[in-house]
Amino acid sequence: MAGIADAGIVQRVAIPGVCLLIAFLGYFSQYILHDEFLAPGPPTTAETLLFNALLLALWCTYARTCTVDPGRYTFPEPTAPEVSKGGRWCSKCAAPKPPRAHHCRHCRRCVPKMDHHCPWTGNCVSMTTFPHFVRFLVYANLALLCLGYLLLPRFAALWADRDLPSYLGPGVGTLVALALLALVGGLTALLLFIMLVTTLRGWVLNQTMIETWEQDRHETLARRGGGRDWWDIVGPDGAPVRFEKVEFPYDVGFFANMAQAMGTPAFVLWLFPLAGHPRVSPPGQRGSVGWTWPENGFNRVEGMWPPPDPDKIRRAARGDLAATRRDYEGELRALDADPEARKKAFQERQEKDLRRRRRALLAELEEADGVSAEDSDGGDDTYSDDEADEWADGDGTGEKLADFGVDEDEVDYDYTLTQTDEDEDVPLGELLRRRRAQKADHEE
Repeated sequence: MAGIADAGIVQRVAIPGVCLLIAFLGYFSQYILHDEFLAPGPPTTAETLLFNALLLALWCTYARTCTVDPGRYTFPEPTAPEVSKGGRWCSKCAAPKPPRAHHCRHCRRCVPKMDHHCPWTGNCVSMTTFPHFVRFLVYANLALLCLGYLLLPRFAALWADRDLPSYLGPGVGTLVALALLALVGGLTALLLFIMLVTTLRGWVLNQTMIETWEQDRHETLARRGGGRDWWDIVGPDGAPVRFEKVEFPYDVGFFANMAQAMGTPAFVLWLFPLAGHPRVSPPGQRGSVGWTWPENGFNRVEGMWPPPDPDKIRRAARGDLAATRRDYEGELRALDADPEARKKAFQERQEKDLRRRRRALLAELEEADGVSAEDSDGGDDTYSDDEADEWADGDGTGEKLADFGVDEDEVDYDYTLTQTDEDEDVPLGELLRRRRAQKADHEE
């Protein structure tokens, strides 16, 4: 999906292509079905009205799926102090990231309850667009089912009259058109049915595609006992990170899940083409729609989802992410130090890093992470690149967050930050300017 969505030509022709496909299967088919030589004759008035009513609902729901805003968060200024309270932070938006939100690289903002970015609608399937997306899939499958109902008797009649002279039946053009309708309609019906089943499952379980992917990865790690992938992982503070099984917290009941997704408990409106959708609450109404989500209480505490990503934590501990804190004061002191002092400071940093690595290794040898030898998968505890790839792929499908439109390059801070961490990319010259300003203030 990521490759399709990233292709520029697909982004330009996707929506016009879908419109042409609907017109071909919906209206060209009716033209062919009214061929006077095609048995058992044109569709009845009731069949025509039903088919066109489904097409009208399909057009309406597809238009709303494409045009409804996927949602956005508005934060009061300033937002930086909120990071000190903990939680997730989006470096691209320079704002806190509420639960279940992800930064879409196509929409270029954090999208509430992001499911995936659909290239065929040019829009994110999110908290606000999910109801329209469900209705679009339902009416698309119903329209294709109705088309199959209309085509099947015509193919049966052609088979029954196969021994008659050709001049008694439809022309070659009509036969070719019927074959194209059957081929294109059948393939489209198969793909949309698979998408409908997947979407209905997420609707009933209150689980987005991204969260399904996260759960698959987490369960893969849990089946291994946790220790094999986490033995060398330490946080930015150097302390070993323990594995803890996390249950999906947002499944709060069959009906509650569906009502929450559609924005109303009135089930008669769930599939109505002109029905509304949930909206993100204004900034002054924190704790409401789009900002917080009810949990089922299966975990030790609330707010444990998504589970920790071992790859992200490992990169953070190595300093690849901005989650590793910069020592501003140390950098400033190093500027004033003589060569011997700089050498000594470098050696101290080396020793500190060595102690951190040694502590992580000792934690594994002493089974400090709580995983016993019996809990491992067997006698081979070697951590290979293949195993890491298998973990990252979850169920072996090779999916990544980028396949759902998520911007993997944006930094998602999962650690509690302090007020001094509000800007990790401060140039050294700016630090010097700040220190000179502070000295001037003290002198005054």
